[in-house]
Amino acid sequence: MAFKVFVLTALVAVALTEKLPSYRPPTPAYRPPTPAYRPPTPAYRPPVPAYNAPRPSYSAPSPSGVPQYNFNWAVKDDYSGNDFGHDETRNGYDTQGSYYVQLPDGRLQRVSYTVNGDSGFLAQVEYQGEAQYPAYQPAPAYKPAPVYQPAPVYG
Repeated sequence: MAFKVFVLTALVAVALTEKLPSYRPPTPAYRPPTPAYRPPTPAYRPPVPAYNAPRPSYSAPSPSGVPQYNFNWAVKDDYSGNDFGHDETRNGYDTQGSYYVQLPDGRLQRVSYTVNGDSGFLAQVEYQGEAQYPAYQPAPAYKPAPVYQPAPVYG
């Protein structure tokens, strides 16, 4: 008899589990909307001119003939020892000139050059004077500042 009760209980349990729904968590009533991607709009806008700029009332001179010029300049300062200059002459494709500089060793370096058409830059370097190298003189040795000695206090 115990066996019949066990079988009957098992059949009732199987029948009930088939009819009972399986447990699912309740779905929420509110679902947040999915965010839509909106690309940013550029903040920069090119400036719009407030007025039309006036056109210049002059015209650039048109080149006439072959280039021709002559210039020179020089600097000589005895206090600092600076001595340098440059001069040049051009007539069409023929250019001649020279520049010079006083070197720290006392010599004057002069570079003379010519340029004629497509010949390129042809330079000749000359030195005037004798290089001078004065004997080395060390910087003066400075003595340290005296140490402060407080005056005695009498009481």
